[in-house]
Amino acid sequence: MQFTAAQIAMIINGKVEGNPDALVHSFGKIEEAQPGQLSFLANPKYEEYLYRTKASLVIINDSQELKEPVGATLIRVADAYSAFATLLTKYQEMATQKLTGIQEPAYISKSAKYGQQVFIGAFSYLGENVVLGNNVKIFPNVFLGDNVTIDDNTIVHPGVKIYHGCVIGKNVTIHAGTVIGSDGFGFAPQADGSFKKVPQIGNVVVESFVEIGANATIDRATIGSTVIKSGAKLDNLIQVAHNVEVGNNTVIAAQAGVSGSTKIGNNVMIGGQAGIVGHIQIADGSKINAQSGVSKSIKTPNAAVTGSPAFEYTSALRSQAVSRKLPDLEKRIKELEQLVKQLMTEKIS
Repeated sequence: MQFTAAQIAMIINGKVEGNPDALVHSFGKIEEAQPGQLSFLANPKYEEYLYRTKASLVIINDSQELKEPVGATLIRVADAYSAFATLLTKYQEMATQKLTGIQEPAYISKSAKYGQQVFIGAFSYLGENVVLGNNVKIFPNVFLGDNVTIDDNTIVHPGVKIYHGCVIGKNVTIHAGTVIGSDGFGFAPQADGSFKKVPQIGNVVVESFVEIGANATIDRATIGSTVIKSGAKLDNLIQVAHNVEVGNNTVIAAQAGVSGSTKIGNNVMIGGQAGIVGHIQIADGSKINAQSGVSKSIKTPNAAVTGSPAFEYTSALRSQAVSRKLPDLEKRIKELEQLVKQLMTEKIS
């Protein structure tokens, strides 16, 4: 597919500087791009490449001042990074729209229903009463259990397993290997020291515009629903336990884990490898640093925490600074103790 600078500018609401008929057919990093490719500049650290790039077209910020001549045609926009993301999204949509029909072999129960422009990849399994909306893309080796519902424009990548009764909203992307709706970790301790399994009869509800990375696991609720709310973004290798709620537009980085029944607010940012205990609440706008261990509720909105156990970010940094000085402080204390002993000895004598 080829596009002119003028056509791309219309998509991202930009202004062309240079040749509006410049053609591009693919994307490239600004430091590596070749003629016929499109790139962008959002990070000032890469500005030097703007003047040397071989790209035919570069998207830049309105505020970008040119210090040297530029060979490429430019498109100025308010936010180059967001504009480039919009363009990539459009490109991806055009690519996936070509995928339609049902590949063989695939098992589709007689009671399953699906809308228009659906794609179902080979070796996929659709259980009883599965419902797929319009333009849903099911890639090969996907398992959809009985009574699973997937709404319009959602993409389910290879090897995803969605257990019975789970509900997936519109414009959701679920990456390869993710499991949604497996049993929550519920076991009742017995008098003899054994554990009795507590049946997990709830489900998982993933609302619209959510993206879930590869090999994530989201457990079904014991009763009710585990909920991933609209606009949330989950990275790879994340564990979300039973009856958790993840708020609107919350982002969670890779290898983080959330224990059962914890309620995470809206617009929360959780760093990689963070661990959150169960049955607590995380206030809206909270920021949890990577590898933090959150052991109690965060009640103040927009608070930032770090450490294990996690506490207020600035105080944690001060504590870390003090801890680095402890050996020197210990040495000084010993010197003072020796001085005090010497003075006491001199006074007695």
